[in-house]
Amino acid sequence: MTAGTGSAPKPLVIAPGPHVHAAESTARIMWWVNAALAPAAVWGVFVFGPKALLVVLASVLGATGGEWLGARMLRKPQTLRDGSAACTGLLLALTLPPQAPWWAALIGGAFAILVGKVIFGGLGFNLFNPALVGRAFMMASFPLAMTAGWAAPRRWFTAGLDAATTPTPLAALREHGAAQAFQSAMAHGSAWLGLLLGFRPGSIGEVSVVMIALGAAVLLTRRIIRLTIPLAVFAGVTLVTLPTGHAGLHLLGGGLWLGAFFMATDYVTSPNTTAGQVVFGVAIGALTGMIRIWGGYPEGICYAILIANAIVPALNLWFRPKRVALAGMPS
Repeated sequence: MTAGTGSAPKPLVIAPGPHVHAAESTARIMWWVNAALAPAAVWGVFVFGPKALLVVLASVLGATGGEWLGARMLRKPQTLRDGSAACTGLLLALTLPPQAPWWAALIGGAFAILVGKVIFGGLGFNLFNPALVGRAFMMASFPLAMTAGWAAPRRWFTAGLDAATTPTPLAALREHGAAQAFQSAMAHGSAWLGLLLGFRPGSIGEVSVVMIALGAAVLLTRRIIRLTIPLAVFAGVTLVTLPTGHAGLHLLGGGLWLGAFFMATDYVTSPNTTAGQVVFGVAIGALTGMIRIWGGYPEGICYAILIANAIVPALNLWFRPKRVALAGMPS
């Protein structure tokens, strides 16, 4: 500082990293993710009706309630305003059948936060994606509700709601073959149109690829996510399912797009380096294809991501960034 300028010297702060701060805070990122999920959520409520809305509200309430309770139990400041608990509850709801009991969604949301997040130390310390922890818990605890709550969506804007239970395209593919699977997704004379727009049985938020892609485009534009992991997931699914002759159905059916863009890209539970992210994504896609073809479930993205989450610490060790030394400087 130049003497006589009259300005006070800035204090020297010594503290652990990180020392470079991003423009986006955690709260801003979480609320942007919530906003990006809104198109899929609104569309799911439209095609499946009030019961789907009740499931969404119950799941979000359970997650936010679990966040509040966890902070009280650990005597930590409340973090409800950062939007992470609401995001977990919304993600969980979008993976649930539209006719799932509201109370099951409420319990699942609370479990996702308390067991999937709080016991690890809170946001940033969890090993597994909390929303998928909640879904896995619900599959084990309420198997009938989680496998029999599928409803046929309305076929057009003026059509009434059909509450009849019907198999999803992937379930129909497993049990009855490709012809029945395409029939399950048929809308306006085209099964592919039904898969893209969301006029097909499935979970609340997974049915419309278009709506999920719209939300993903928002996150990509904001540079909150990158395409590395989603493209690797799609590549892994394609490699495994291509020999079956129905790779297209596997790519557009089920919760693949929702999982690839909104769950596998979670900062906390995905690798840090690009190489690690490629291996991570391909592993998720390959495991998803294996579970769908040879496993006990017609869908597999939930368990594939959870298994891949478990190897993220190893991937971060195997693909550590190399330290670059300038010419003439010690490394």
